[in-house]
Amino acid sequence: MEIKNNKRNKINKKNYIISLKIDKNLYERLSFIEDKSNFIRIAILKALENVCPLCNGSGVLNENQKKHVEELLINHEILKCNKCGEIFIKCKKSK
Repeated sequence: MEIKNNKRNKINKKNYIISLKIDKNLYERLSFIEDKSNFIRIAILKALENVCPLCNGSGVLNENQKKHVEELLINHEILKCNKCGEIFIKCKKSK
């Protein structure tokens, strides 16, 4: 991914250009969107709101993070919600 500073911007406003490669299918789907930049910007911001706070979106814990999770799980458990089916962490002491 390439990041460039857009020098045409005002001095106090920093905008950056990020370029990325996409496959033909995604390109064709985006071709119908009038303001692609705004669409992609909003999609990225929404995705960042849902990033795992432990792995920071990597999907993998490093050794230190794993140790912290193991310490947390001494008094907590990982359960599956009966209503929505999602995984959550619950304190073992709560009823």
